[in-house]
Amino acid sequence: MNFFVLADVHGCLHTFRELLTHWRPAEEILVQLGDLVDRGNYSPEVVELCRQLSLDFPDKTIFLKGNHDWAMAEHLGADGPYKAWLGWGGRATMQQYQRYRQWLAPHASWLSQRPLCWQNDYLLFSHAGFADVFAPLDPASSEGVLWRRGPLRHTGQLQVVGHTPTAHHRPEHVAAANAIYLDTGAADGHFLTALRLSETGELLETVAVPTHAADFQKA
Repeated sequence: MNFFVLADVHGCLHTFRELLTHWRPAEEILVQLGDLVDRGNYSPEVVELCRQLSLDFPDKTIFLKGNHDWAMAEHLGADGPYKAWLGWGGRATMQQYQRYRQWLAPHASWLSQRPLCWQNDYLLFSHAGFADVFAPLDPASSEGVLWRRGPLRHTGQLQVVGHTPTAHHRPEHVAAANAIYLDTGAADGHFLTALRLSETGELLETVAVPTHAADFQKA
C-alpha cells in the first residue's frame, strides 16, 4: 500500500480539497503530518473534513498531531487555558469557531487524540521530526516531535516532517538525516504539497497545489 503524505494545512480548506482530488483511496493511505488549524481562514472546516475522512476511511487515513493542534486541544482541555496559543494563531481560530460552536469541543477532543508519529521499517512520519534529544515524544518539549527546528537524526528510515517551512516552497531532502521537509508554505500563499511514496520509502510523485487566495487573504 502506497502513501499520500502532506503536511501543514493551516486552515487552507479550498487548497486542501483540491489536493485531495489527487489522493487514490483504493490504493493509498492518506497521511497528514499535523497543523490543521491557525493562520488560514477555514480552520473549523478543515478539522471537520479530516475528522469525517477518519470516520469514512478508518483504514486509509492517518492524521498526526501538530504543535498548533496540540495547543488548541490544550487550551480547551482540562489543563487549559493555554493562553500562549492565542498569540500565535489561536485568537483568530477561536473567532472562526464562532460560526460552528457545536464543533469546538468535539474537535478539540479529536485533535487531542491524534498520535504523535507513525512508522514502519522504512518510513517515519511526525510533525517536526526525531532528534538525539531527551524525551522526543514529550509534546511540551521544544526539542520534541511537535516543535523541533534543528537537525534531525538518521533513524535508518526516511523521515517525513512538516513544521519547518522550506526556503523555496518545495519539498527539501536533507541527506544527513535522510529527512524530507514538506511544509511548503500553504498558509503564506505558496503551495500545499503531497508526496506519493511507496511503503518502502520510494518517492513516486510530488503533487503541489498553489494556495487558493480565499484561504489566506483577508476579506
